[in-house]
Amino acid sequence: MVSALREGVSGLDVTMRLTLAVLALASGVYTYLGVRELLDGPPVMTVFAAIIYSSAVSVAIYAFWSFLLRFLPHVRDVASRLWLTAAMLLGSLMIIAMSSWLNAAALAGAAAIEQHLAVTVQNYTRDLDTAHNRALGAQSLLPDIQLASTRFARLAEAERGGALTGTGGSGTVVQLLSQMSSQLDDLAREVAASGERAKAFYAEGSAQIARMREFVSGQGDIKARSDAFGAEALALIGTIAALEQTSMAPAVRRAADDLVTGFIAPAADGRTADLAGRQSTVVGSVEKAVQAQASALSQAADKIIGTGTVEPARFQPLSTAEAVVRYASDFLPSWAGAISIDLLPAVLVLILCVVHAAIRREEQPAEAETMSAAQLIAALRLARQVGEERPSAEEAESFEAVMAEMSPAATVTPLPAGRAKKD
Repeated sequence: MVSALREGVSGLDVTMRLTLAVLALASGVYTYLGVRELLDGPPVMTVFAAIIYSSAVSVAIYAFWSFLLRFLPHVRDVASRLWLTAAMLLGSLMIIAMSSWLNAAALAGAAAIEQHLAVTVQNYTRDLDTAHNRALGAQSLLPDIQLASTRFARLAEAERGGALTGTGGSGTVVQLLSQMSSQLDDLAREVAASGERAKAFYAEGSAQIARMREFVSGQGDIKARSDAFGAEALALIGTIAALEQTSMAPAVRRAADDLVTGFIAPAADGRTADLAGRQSTVVGSVEKAVQAQASALSQAADKIIGTGTVEPARFQPLSTAEAVVRYASDFLPSWAGAISIDLLPAVLVLILCVVHAAIRREEQPAEAETMSAAQLIAALRLARQVGEERPSAEEAESFEAVMAEMSPAATVTPLPAGRAKKD
């Protein structure tokens, strides 16, 4: 198994380097796309700065993981391995800080801005509906105002026949009742007119919101759509403010207070003391009725005013990076992909650590006290095979004797000396 693991590590060395280079390059590309949106200035300078930054990120990622892949799997002592692991964690955090969030901005920046626009549309829709409801709330006072006006008009008509004072004509009481009816009629007409204005402003605001929704779901450059959205948002804020001003609740409250504070009892103009007394009594009753009616209108208007005015927030445009960070919970898959591109080599580091640990464990001889039964049987078989292949002592002595007999001293015959030359 050891040889297979070593061959696997050696065979995957090129693949590992190529994988690391591709991941570093991909991270650099997405970092360039993300940082390009953040830079402002001349196009040439921004492009150059983005290229430099993304290149530095790619080189840093490749060098960082290359160091860890080369050293961490071979470290054996616990202290050194802990220090290298801490360095890996610290480097991973740095990579996330300088690259991963920009990768997420490149992957989901446009979608995050669309999410921001959609949330803003929802808020403006709520503000428009609230302002419209406040304006319609004042319309709910219209029946009460008309009913009070009709009541005073009928009393005035009845007094012309002498129903209140017992003497017919158009004297003090008739004039007072007619005056109260006329004031309430004027207030009713103003409230009704405000309802028409509120309806027109609400229709205008609804049309503006419809155009804003088209910018959210439309096609094209997200920056251009965001700018157009901001222009519509500014116009919508003005429409909501105008709609808020159409609410007649404050005017009704002021008119109700004026009915009480501005009430001036006319002097009795009866020709006799008895008639003048009856007129004064009726005027006092009318004053009490006016106070009661004014109090009811004032309380109803206070309930509408108590809901508070609508103050829509200004539209705040965001960059792609800011939008991705603000709406991170809505784009978790994009964040996961952006971080995985940068931190995937950590998995390769862990795999190499496990493989090298297995190689060292297989190469290390097992102690007798810790040997398993299978290891003990394998060791005995190996010893037996070695013993069978070793030559015996007798065979060794016979072999040495044969070699001695075949030595050159015993087998080579010396040549005779040369003959003397003939004369």
